[in-house]
Amino acid sequence: MQMRVLVVDDDCDIVRALQKRLTWMGHEVLTAEDGEQALKLAIEDQPDLMLLDIELPGLSGLDVLKRLTERRSNVPPHVMPEVVVITAFGTIDRAVEAIRLGACDFLTKPFEPDHLSAVIEKARAQMALTRQIGLLQEEVLGRYEHVIGQSPRMIELLDTARRAAGASATVLLLGETGTGKEVMARALHRWSPRAPKPFVVVNCAALPESLLENELFGHEKGAYTGAVKRERGKIESAEGGTVFLDEIGDMPAGLQTRLLRLLQDQEFYRVGGTQPIRTNVRFIAATNRDLKEAIQVGMFREDLFYRLNVISFTLPPLRKRPEDLPALVEHFIRIHGARVVHRPLNISPDALELMRGYHWPGNVRELENVLVRAITLCPDDCIEPEHLGITVPRRLPIDVAFAECEALNYHSVMEGYSRKVLEEALRRTGWNQTKAAEMLGLQRTYLTRLLRQRGVSVKPPSP
Repeated sequence: MQMRVLVVDDDCDIVRALQKRLTWMGHEVLTAEDGEQALKLAIEDQPDLMLLDIELPGLSGLDVLKRLTERRSNVPPHVMPEVVVITAFGTIDRAVEAIRLGACDFLTKPFEPDHLSAVIEKARAQMALTRQIGLLQEEVLGRYEHVIGQSPRMIELLDTARRAAGASATVLLLGETGTGKEVMARALHRWSPRAPKPFVVVNCAALPESLLENELFGHEKGAYTGAVKRERGKIESAEGGTVFLDEIGDMPAGLQTRLLRLLQDQEFYRVGGTQPIRTNVRFIAATNRDLKEAIQVGMFREDLFYRLNVISFTLPPLRKRPEDLPALVEHFIRIHGARVVHRPLNISPDALELMRGYHWPGNVRELENVLVRAITLCPDDCIEPEHLGITVPRRLPIDVAFAECEALNYHSVMEGYSRKVLEEALRRTGWNQTKAAEMLGLQRTYLTRLLRQRGVSVKPPSP
């Protein structure tokens, strides 16, 4: 792969030698004689690699490296070059300092062509790795960049979440499966002072108790058969950042006790360890289970619940926030259209109307999956209803919404609903009981008995 290489040295002979060798290797070469010129070229021409002499007039090589390191934190990884410092044999200690400041390697004068080739190849591998990491970070940020919602419920929730993000208090996220609890957890981390530190996800339902304990706390060498070395757990890996405990309602009882102790004391022991380890992480937990019900049946510790429930948010299901559907559809089409079919797509009004009528039992996650399928199967640039693979069930002719204060005695509710269905069938058939029985799929004699039992009038109401 051809690279653009910036050679920075005040020794003309070294510059010419490097330029000749690098050109022979197939690379494009830029040159600079001092630190100021090097910085200018690094920013304007964006070379892939910089060979930087430490001893420069005016701005030294270490000063250049420091400024590049400061700039690197504010720009995408591929914008800044990898740096290999050039140093004389007697200044190895300065080369070590350069490595600490972000250089990927160093060359000592005089250097052999084979050594130069090896260093260039190592820098090329480092550059490829840096860019791959950058692409993965962009992909993750693109997927979890926004919590999309303009409905009143979401606006209120997001406003509260932004205010809570700055604190280190534990957060409990509640809601049905697929409502976006992990997206919200990542947003809380991104809005917090801990954003530069790791965000680590632990699925509490994915592993048996012994493996989950090891995943969380790590282990010491010899803690169990096969533990040939010390391993850090997810909590240590997230030092200074955030640990997201997904599906906390499924955490085994034994680990609930250890987690409670960790939340209380901010310290823990590795598996097989005898020394306590202090930690500084923020915990965000999420579940789709009713934890209060789990407490009543002995499946979840009440004291752990109160430790987790310092700040809690309940994410509404998609059917309760229909105003957000168009924005979510646009978001997923934009992301997956570019990723799956590499072209812009839109959705027809008929397809959007079909989606409005669907009840979305899987919430936002199901919406995303439906759109990925539609994007994959759509032969042109417009998604139509047939590409979605969903059907809207027939709506019941009778309103069955219940007020919060209404008693939900099963038998009385079903009897009342049965009466409404019978009355509706009679109304639609002009109070013809034979036709009403056919519409309901009942025997005529059985319909008569039901009408009598439910006290339904067989005559139309007076005008």
